[in-house]
Amino acid sequence: MTVLARCREASVVYGRGDAEVRALSGVDFGVRAGETVALLGRSGSGKTTLLHLLGGLIEPTSGSVERTSRASYVLQSANLLPHLTAFENVAFAAHVARDGRHAHLGPEELLALVGLSQRLDQLPAELSGGEAQRVAIARALAQAPTLLLCDEPTGHLDSDTGGRVLNLLDELQRELGFALVVATHDAGVASRLEREVELHDGRIAREPVGA
Repeated sequence: MTVLARCREASVVYGRGDAEVRALSGVDFGVRAGETVALLGRSGSGKTTLLHLLGGLIEPTSGSVERTSRASYVLQSANLLPHLTAFENVAFAAHVARDGRHAHLGPEELLALVGLSQRLDQLPAELSGGEAQRVAIARALAQAPTLLLCDEPTGHLDSDTGGRVLNLLDELQRELGFALVVATHDAGVASRLEREVELHDGRIAREPVGA
């Protein structure tokens, strides 16, 4: 199966001297096409840093990373552009991502996929937290990713709304076939994905045999 992203002996160090922080230490990790993976760990464990490595937001201090160019993000906060409507937020992402290499679903279709057909003209301030996060998911999908990276996507939501967002991600992953990596501190969230990788102090502490 195609490997979309792989870290080999990857380390990330921030700062120097007494201020040095080793966020990742010699991590070997890969994501295959179509699989779902949980990066499980407490705050400071290195899971967000690993997510950023996979998506190309940062480069390793040492080691190497191979990655697909078609990765997109859903963050803990929706981070929508406040002066744009839900439709415009998704359309803007589609416009930026369009490069002629692959077809995109239109903004209306994407917002319909996440159940927001009736909220196209709403500004972010007019949306609930769950609705805003669903717009963020539609915006990420506008980039036609083969790899969707989610950093604590339910962290700012109540448990009921968070559960609905996770159900939506699961349905979309099965329908569209992208690989899904979710960084979380919640073992219950992690258990919903096919593969769990636990990080501790910048190292992989546990991963299933054969992963």
